[in-house]
Amino acid sequence: MRTKNTSVSQPMFALVDVNNFYVSCERTFNPSLINRPVVVLSNNDGCAVARSNEVKALGVKMGAPWFKLKDLAKQHGIVALSSNYTLYGDMSDRVMTILRNFSPHVEVYSIDECFLGLQGLGKLWPTATDMGQSIRSRIHQWTSLPVCVGFGATKTLAKLANHIAKKQPEFNGVCDLSAMSANQLNTLLSLIEVGEVWGVGRQINQQLNVAGIYTVKALCDTPTTWLRAKFGVVMERISKELQGISCLSLEEISTPRKQIISSRSFGQRVYSLTELSESVAYHISSAAEKLRRQHSVCNAIQVFIQTNPFREQDKQYSNSMTIPLPNASSDTRLLIRAALFGLRHIYRKGYAYKKAGVILTGIDPLALYQTSLLTQQGADERSARLMNALDQLNQKYGRNTVSVFSIGSKKSWSMRREIMSPCYTTSWQDVPIAYAH
Repeated sequence: MRTKNTSVSQPMFALVDVNNFYVSCERTFNPSLINRPVVVLSNNDGCAVARSNEVKALGVKMGAPWFKLKDLAKQHGIVALSSNYTLYGDMSDRVMTILRNFSPHVEVYSIDECFLGLQGLGKLWPTATDMGQSIRSRIHQWTSLPVCVGFGATKTLAKLANHIAKKQPEFNGVCDLSAMSANQLNTLLSLIEVGEVWGVGRQINQQLNVAGIYTVKALCDTPTTWLRAKFGVVMERISKELQGISCLSLEEISTPRKQIISSRSFGQRVYSLTELSESVAYHISSAAEKLRRQHSVCNAIQVFIQTNPFREQDKQYSNSMTIPLPNASSDTRLLIRAALFGLRHIYRKGYAYKKAGVILTGIDPLALYQTSLLTQQGADERSARLMNALDQLNQKYGRNTVSVFSIGSKKSWSMRREIMSPCYTTSWQDVPIAYAH
C-alpha cells in the first residue's frame, strides 16, 4: 500500500462524524440521559433507528422492532424516544456551520457526516491531529455534540480513518492515516475487516471473503485488474482510493434531484378521502418546497395510496396515478390541484389506508423555461413572487405557518410520535429555561 508522511498543507480530506447523532442531540438538552441506555424510534415509533453505546452493548440491533424490546427495556431501563427530525435537522445545520469555519471546501455527506477539503490550509495547524482536536473541541463547546475526525489522502481513507477514530480509544477521537509509516498503517489495516470499507456492501463483502479477502490490508494487496474483472469499475476505484490515489472529488455543490419523493405511513388507519387529501396536500407542499430550493420545476406528479399488507384480516388495495402538468411548474397550488385530481381517481371507499405519498418527476432546471414568451399556468412571475413569499414566511416562522391547502388541526393521518422530546432550538415555547440561584 502506498503511504507517505504528509502535513495538512498537502492534498488531504477530513471526515467529521457526530457519534450516535440522534441520541447525542437528545442528550444535549436532557443530560439525565447521559450514560443511560437510549434508543430513538422510527416513524410511528416502530423500530430502533438510533442506539446509544449502552444499548448496543445489550445486543440491540439497528432496526429492531420496539414492541419486541419492551421486556429488555424494562429489565435494563432503556429510554425510548420518538424521532424529533426538526431538532436533529437544526443541530446538523449548526455543526455544518461550524465546520465551514475550518475549511471553505465542504461536502455535507449526510445529516451527521461532512467531508472537508484541506488543500492550502497546512500553515494553519502544526498537524492534522491538532486540527481534528480543535474541531472536536469547538463542536462540543458550541453544541455539546461528540464527534470523531478522520484524515486521509482520499475520501475513502478519511472515512476509514474516522471509523478507526471512533472504534479505537487510543486515538482520542482523531485518526490521521497519512501521518503513519507504512509498517504502522499495514499493521492497523490488517486488523480491520474489509466490510468496514466505504462502498463495500454486504454482498460484495461475502464475495470478497469467499475469495480469501478478509481485511482491508488484504484488499489493498489485491491487484486492481482482478478486482475490476470480478466486481467492476467501482471496486477498482475503491482499491485505488485505499492506495492513496484520489478518485472521488469533493462535491461542494449538491446535485439537483431528478426525482423528489414525499410519503409517510399514517399513525392510525385512514378511511376518508378528506383525510387522504390533507395528507397528500401536506406531502406536495413539502416536495414543492424542496423543488424550489434547488431552483427546479417538475413536469408530472405521481400520487399513490396503499393499505397495510401486514394486516391480512383487512381488505387490500393499492394504486397510483401519474398526472402530467399543463406546463413545468413548482407552484404548490398547481401541484396540489394535480395531485388531488389523481387521488380522487384512485381512491376507493371502504379500505383502511396505511400510507399515501407523492413523487415529483420530469424535474428540470427552472432556467430552461424562463425564456418562454408564453404566460404559463403556475410558472409566471406572479407565481414566483407568491411562492417566494410563502417560503420566506415558513422559513421565518416555522413550516406550514402559511399553507395553500387547509390540512386541519386534528391530523389523524399524521405519524405517531407519542414520546417525542421538545423542539428545543426551533420553537419559542420549547426553548429550555435556565434558573439562577
